Amino acid sequence: MHSAHGLPDSHDSRIGFEGRAAEDDHLDTRVWLRLLACTTQIEQEIRSRLRTRFDTTLPRFDYLAQLDRHPEGLRMNTLSSYMMVSGGNVTGLTDQLVADGWVERSDDPDDGRSFRVRLTRLGRSRFAAMAGEHETWLAELFAGLSLAHKEALYAQLGRLRALLLQPATGGALPAKTAASKRRAR
Repeated sequence: MHSAHGLPDSHDSRIGFEGRAAEDDHLDTRVWLRLLACTTQIEQEIRSRLRTRFDTTLPRFDYLAQLDRHPEGLRMNTLSSYMMVSGGNVTGLTDQLVADGWVERSDDPDDGRSFRVRLTRLGRSRFAAMAGEHETWLAELFAGLSLAHKEALYAQLGRLRALLLQPATGGALPAKTAASKRRAR
């Protein structure tokens, strides 16, 4: 059975995170769970395809994508920040990719205490093949949406992202602060 929006009913195991939401939950909760479910579903599909087609992982793909965007290379701490992972994770990936010949590590000319990493010719070539298929996979996953729907979704998510980046002003206080103020009374 499917709902009016074409989604499986809540008892269907494929529904995932959205199965946690009830019709009488706040709309904000349902939106958050739907975003989480979509992100997770897309990520799982991409992970599976990368593993099957290229015998690689999503973190490796993300690492290579960051370096592809910066042909001059990146400091490892900057790469860690861009990927939103620990320095240890970046070091491990770097070691693997250097051993595979896809990445080269060199002393940073601006800071002798830091390393800079960049794609080798082999790494750039291999990543280009992966990136081309990755783009095709995303087009397949979003094929059911019209261009207008994709543009509208992108714009709405951009608005949400901008709101999330703004510091809280007036109105609602962060939960911890509000609780602290109640206790202080």
